[in-house]
Amino acid sequence: MHKDSVQRTLLVAFLLCVVCSIVVATAAVSLAPVQQANQLLDKRKNILVAAGLAKPADLTAEKVDELFQNIELKGVELATGEYVDIDPDYSIQEAAKDPELSHKLSAEEDQADIRRQPNVMPVYLAKTEDGQIDKIILPVHGYGLWSTLYGFLALEADANTVAGLGFYSHAETPGLGGEVDNPKWKAQWPGKEVYKDGEPIVELVKGGVSEQTPNADYKVDALSGATLTSRGVTNLLQFWLGEDGYGPYLKKFRQES
Repeated sequence: MHKDSVQRTLLVAFLLCVVCSIVVATAAVSLAPVQQANQLLDKRKNILVAAGLAKPADLTAEKVDELFQNIELKGVELATGEYVDIDPDYSIQEAAKDPELSHKLSAEEDQADIRRQPNVMPVYLAKTEDGQIDKIILPVHGYGLWSTLYGFLALEADANTVAGLGFYSHAETPGLGGEVDNPKWKAQWPGKEVYKDGEPIVELVKGGVSEQTPNADYKVDALSGATLTSRGVTNLLQFWLGEDGYGPYLKKFRQES
């Protein structure tokens, strides 16, 4: 075959593609366990930080493993509030795509604008050294202005007082809706309450919250210049704390505590 022939050029290109494909596939397979381990580590860090159990700068891999020895993963069937078995690798994103593991929400039900909701959600129970439940950490998500915000809401053992709130994934506008990541804003959440007369009324409000603000214990300052993101955070919290979310589970938890 002549070295400048079309056939030779195509053959070389084909062989190059095959070699590159093999290299990429091999790298993807070999790196998959590392990627999964990093994802799990990042998830655990976000849970610990949202619950106020550690500061981000203190969380080495060894420290995360140590702290997670006192955190128990439970599956909760949202419709009944009962515990069910759950795989440690359970993904709420994947479950929401599976018609057998999720259900479509009506327009009236879909306060958080998530369209489909998993039938089972993970719950993380942080325990003291003597085995008593100290905090309840709930995965939450809902739509803001540009994106779905994914995060964790941590409640104290009374299943009503906020221990912390943090979002680990979103695409909100930096400096506006992206201020959900601002430590000063997140510092407002601990101590706030979520239920009044059995209804979740926690919300973000414009104009700031003071001691004179009606129901101040249930309110946090809205994000400046980010009305839709603030509304999205309010909606997702009220949805997940309501009857279509963790409401039945948290009610049962309080009754049995």
